[in-house]
Amino acid sequence: MEDMLDKKNKVIKVAEFIDELKGINTVALDLTSYNGWTDYFIITTVSSATHLKGMYNNIQDILNKLSIEPFFRHKKIDNENWVLIDCGYFVIHLMDKEHREFYDLEKLWFKGEVIFSR
Repeated sequence: MEDMLDKKNKVIKVAEFIDELKGINTVALDLTSYNGWTDYFIITTVSSATHLKGMYNNIQDILNKLSIEPFFRHKKIDNENWVLIDCGYFVIHLMDKEHREFYDLEKLWFKGEVIFSR
């Protein structure tokens, strides 16, 4: 079983990868003390539907390399404004600007420690 440090390091690696894919204002939050159903969130803003689709496909590659199997894979991404990738102990949120501002997950989970931010 993975220890918490290994999980945290994997989350940071995925967040760094998302940042390299030109995710906007990418942030990773440690929610281990505040959430019962997941330990971390990665949140990023995408610039367009095309950006979201490309990012989603590339994220699958890094997850495979880190031996992380998402619980659900979208078959097709069509004009999505917010795609959630549930990886069990962490959840990735790919959001357009309007949805990110409206739902403001960082404010909702403000008690979580920021472990990555760009």
